[in-house]
Amino acid sequence: MREVKVQGIKIGRNNSLVLIAGPCVIESESLCLKTAKMIKGIASELKIPYIFKSSFDKANRLSLDSFRGPGLKKGLEVLAKVKDKIKVPILTDIHCSKEVAAAAKVADILQIPAFLCRQTDIVVAAAKTGRVVNIKKGQFLAPWDILPIIKKAESTGNHNIIITERGTSFGYNNLVTDFRALAIMRDFGYPVIYDATHSVQLPGGKGASSGGQRQFVEGLSRAAVAFGCDGLFLEVHPDPDKAACDGPNMIDLDLLARLLRQVKKIKEALI
Repeated sequence: MREVKVQGIKIGRNNSLVLIAGPCVIESESLCLKTAKMIKGIASELKIPYIFKSSFDKANRLSLDSFRGPGLKKGLEVLAKVKDKIKVPILTDIHCSKEVAAAAKVADILQIPAFLCRQTDIVVAAAKTGRVVNIKKGQFLAPWDILPIIKKAESTGNHNIIITERGTSFGYNNLVTDFRALAIMRDFGYPVIYDATHSVQLPGGKGASSGGQRQFVEGLSRAAVAFGCDGLFLEVHPDPDKAACDGPNMIDLDLLARLLRQVKKIKEALI
């Protein structure tokens, strides 16, 4: 397996479990700074490498009325401040090729959203920047379907690639996790991250927006680490019930330390 490096953080092989975490979308500069600082403090105490994530735009919302975020320019300004003041690497998602150049100036990891993972132009454009590219496996894909997408990114000469599992569609408005996918995709030679919070999402479950079952995040996270993943992707918020986006599947910041202590012990037991 390749080892992917992000600002001194080593992902994959036999390295430490990595945490990618933050609010679903940028609601405000103050919320991002506060959340990033608190998560970094928890992760640092547990010696878990940490990467901050949040979206400047949620372009794939079901309803026109859904909150999308501040947009590219203002959103990247917020992420740049988080990077500068909190001293953490940044991950954010992109939604079209036109966003790639600007996002690459701030983000250390460019994320291809699950719904867009088969879009050749955006995958290639992101990879051409030389930044680490996180490809989220679409919930409509089998795990082996991610290989041709990996090859699209590799065609640019960029091998700084990570893959994220985020559940698979199971009937209407429901997702399930097949942990075999973690092993299948790791065999393609790149680190695999488990997105525990999107895996409990109920897409369209509330009619015009998604529902979620955040009570299952901890158990699924423990299981994923036990099965063998290289990191966890968690959407975290100080008050998920009041979050502007994806509140039902985000976990409360107050619960994060307990969960990280649990998964760290599991990871250490496997070494």
